[in-house]
Amino acid sequence: MPSPPPREVRSTVAERYRVLLETGRTLAGTLSTEELYAAIYRETTSVLEAAGFSIALYDQGRDLARIVYYVDQGEVREPDVVYRGSDSEVLRTRRACVVNRDLTRDCVMVLGEEDSEVAQSAVAAPLIHKGRLLGAISAQSYRPDAYNEDDLALLQGIADIAAVAIDNALQFEELQKRRREAEKIEEIGRALTSELDPKEVLDKVIDAVLDVLDVDAAGVWLCDGPEETVVTVAASGGAQALPEGLKWRLEGSLEEQMIRERKPVVIDNLENAPAVPEAVRRHIRTRSGIGAPLEVSGRVVGVLTAASVRPRAFNDDDAAVLQRLASQASVALENARLHANLQALSLTDPLTGLPNRRRLQIHLDKEVAAARRGRKLVTVVFDLDDFKKYNDTHGHVVGDDILRAFAQILDDENRAMNLVARYGGDEFVSVLSETHMEGARQYVERVSQRVKEDPILSQYGVTVSSGLAEFDRTSMKSMEELLQAADLDMYASKSQRPGSRRAATN
Repeated sequence: MPSPPPREVRSTVAERYRVLLETGRTLAGTLSTEELYAAIYRETTSVLEAAGFSIALYDQGRDLARIVYYVDQGEVREPDVVYRGSDSEVLRTRRACVVNRDLTRDCVMVLGEEDSEVAQSAVAAPLIHKGRLLGAISAQSYRPDAYNEDDLALLQGIADIAAVAIDNALQFEELQKRRREAEKIEEIGRALTSELDPKEVLDKVIDAVLDVLDVDAAGVWLCDGPEETVVTVAASGGAQALPEGLKWRLEGSLEEQMIRERKPVVIDNLENAPAVPEAVRRHIRTRSGIGAPLEVSGRVVGVLTAASVRPRAFNDDDAAVLQRLASQASVALENARLHANLQALSLTDPLTGLPNRRRLQIHLDKEVAAARRGRKLVTVVFDLDDFKKYNDTHGHVVGDDILRAFAQILDDENRAMNLVARYGGDEFVSVLSETHMEGARQYVERVSQRVKEDPILSQYGVTVSSGLAEFDRTSMKSMEELLQAADLDMYASKSQRPGSRRAATN
C-alpha cells in the first residue's frame, strides 16, 4: 500500500507537557484494558506521528512478550503475535530506543500483511512500574528518520504514565477474575450438597473453567478403568470442545507431572507437542492448553483441562487457577463416588471396556444433530447369534470371554472419530460419522472376518448378525428412529436366511 503523507504532529515543550498531564487524567480513569489500549494510542498519536502503533505485554518468568494491541494506518488489527522478550532491545535493556532506518534488520519482527509496505522508522519505550517491566509501546512511521531524541523522551513519558494505568487495569482484571473464580467455586460447592446428577456437576465445572479462564475449550477426562494413564473425555464444552469419549494415553512428561507428581501442566504449542498423540491431535482445534489432575481418595482419577486458540496463552498463574478449580471438582467427584456414580461418570461398560448405553445416547444425540445439518451418519447394530446357548452350555465365564473378545474386535476396527458401544446384553452399536453406506459395509465385512479368525470366537463357533441404517433428514428426527432402522435391517437380513434363525453376517 502507498505510504501516507506525514502528519504534522510536532509540538512545543509546553504542548507536550500539557499532553502528558491530559494523558495521565485520561488513563487514570480507565480500568478496561481494551479501552485503555485504545486511549494510549489516541494520546500518543496526538503528539507523535504513528502510522503504526503497538503495545506488548511481557511475562518475564517465561521470557515471552505478546502483542496485545496493534494499529496500522488507523485500523486496529489482531496479530496474535508472541516473541521472546530477550530478543527485543527495549525489553532486554529496559531503555527506550529509536530506529530510523532498516527496521527489517533491527526490529524483532515485522507486523502486517506479507505484501504490504514496511515501516521505515520506529520509536519504542519500555513500560515499567515500581521496577517491574510490564512490556513496551512502539510507534512506527513509513518515513525514514521520522523520530528524534525529543520524540523518544516524549514516548517514554507517555509509557511511564501508561505503565501505571496498565498495571492498575491488569490488577483490576485479576480481581474480577478472582471474584468470578470464587463465585464459580461456591456454585460448584452448592452443587455438591444438592441432588444433582453427576453429569450436571461436571457441566458446572466445565462452565467454571470457561468463564474464569476465558478459554475456547474445557474438558474433564476420567481415567479409563484402573489404568490411571488412559483417560477419556467424560464432559467437554466451549467453542472448540473435544468430542466426548475421546481417549488419551498420558505418557512421558505428562504422566510424570500430572499422574505421578500430581502437578498442573502447561503446553505452549499443542500442534507439535510430542506428548500429544496423533489420535488426539487430529481433533484439536486449539493452539495451547493446561491440565490439572483430579484426585479422589488419594488417587488420580482424571484430568481437568483448558485450551485456547492462541499459542502460549497460559502461564503459571492460569495453571494455579485451574488447579484450584480441579481441587473443587475433585470434591464433586468424591461426592459422586460416595453415591456410587463414579462408574456411571466414566460412561464405560465394566465388562467389555466399551462405552456403555448412556455414553452411546449422549454421543448419538450430538451426531444426529450434526446429521440434521448435512453430516453423513451410519449406525451398525451387531447381535451375537444365539448367545444364550453359550451361557447355558459353557457357563457365564465363557459367555463373558466371548463378549470381551467381540468387544475387542470392534474397538480395534474403530476409528478415533467414531464410537462403538455395548448397547445391552449381546448387542453392540457402532456409530460411523462422515461415512457412507458402502464404507459401513466394508467395516462390517472386516469385523465379520475378524470374528472368523479370532481364537476364542472361532473355538465356540460364534457368529454375528448386523443391521445398517443411514440417517435420513427427510424421514428421521431422533436417534431412536436411526437405531430402530438398523434393528429392522438386521432382522430383515436374518429373515432372508432359510434354515437359520440367526445367521452370520456376510
